[in-house]
Amino acid sequence: MRVVVFGYMTWGHRTLEAVLDAGHAVPLVVTHPDGDDPYEQIFNDSVADLACRHGIPVSVRTRADDAEIAARVAAARADAIVVANWRTRIPPTVYDVPRLGTLNVHDSLLPAYAGFAPLNWALINGEPEVGVTAHLMNAEFDAGDIVLQRATPVGDEDTIVELFDRTLAMFGPIAVESLALLAGGRTDWAPQNRRKASYFHRRGDAENRIDWSWPARDIANLVRAQTDPYPNAYCFHNGHRLHVLEARVTETCFGGTPGRISLRDDRGGVVVVAGPRARKGQNPGLSVRRVRTEDGRVLTAAEYFVRLGGYLT
Repeated sequence: MRVVVFGYMTWGHRTLEAVLDAGHAVPLVVTHPDGDDPYEQIFNDSVADLACRHGIPVSVRTRADDAEIAARVAAARADAIVVANWRTRIPPTVYDVPRLGTLNVHDSLLPAYAGFAPLNWALINGEPEVGVTAHLMNAEFDAGDIVLQRATPVGDEDTIVELFDRTLAMFGPIAVESLALLAGGRTDWAPQNRRKASYFHRRGDAENRIDWSWPARDIANLVRAQTDPYPNAYCFHNGHRLHVLEARVTETCFGGTPGRISLRDDRGGVVVVAGPRARKGQNPGLSVRRVRTEDGRVLTAAEYFVRLGGYLT
């Protein structure tokens, strides 16, 4: 098959690599220019470099809605387009061109978690599993009929890096398997249940700030959803930003004011009061285990909190 690939960062790189390894001809690759968003510096294997090594023509665009892209896709005579981590809307003048349609590979179990940073949001929200969906593109964002889905469970200690590795490994295979199904003539794809759909926005600095009125479980999930190399969860202590690198939920409840630095536990952590019912003593606390200071020092909680009392805000 002749397959045009729209892709960006490591997700796009792995998908293009799999399409080529499967023996498909790739007459055109479209990718984004390098960005300065902190999230775009992570897992940023170049799609353009891979295409150039294979002698494939490359167009670099922020958006795909100009006449030149539509003309280049039409001239490529593609049987299908595969999209992986393309960050802006693709118009019907592009996605309707191939005879078999356009396949988008998205790292969530659609219809839930359409949009941006789905793995981070899903881990923060305590989802029991995450995964990857290959679906046909239509006019609505991440809303087309589902061709294939693959899922992986979320363990109690999994961080965003483990989930990234497991779901990234699915991108290439699910794209290649879905292309084979399209080529085989199947058309009985499963429509998405739009009543179960959810759309999430890009994550930024504000999304990583800890709110101590959240339940401790939600804060612990935020911490493991933002482990290195992602921008970490953070709070403020004595006016200085403090990154929380590792934390656990306590087995017992801690009463008082959310954010209060309460006591040391028997596992080397320092317990911080958390939760909407903390004042009634009805919420577990958060045992903070490791932190990073503004000047980049990584310390255990025992090393950093030499005195107890006071508040994290």
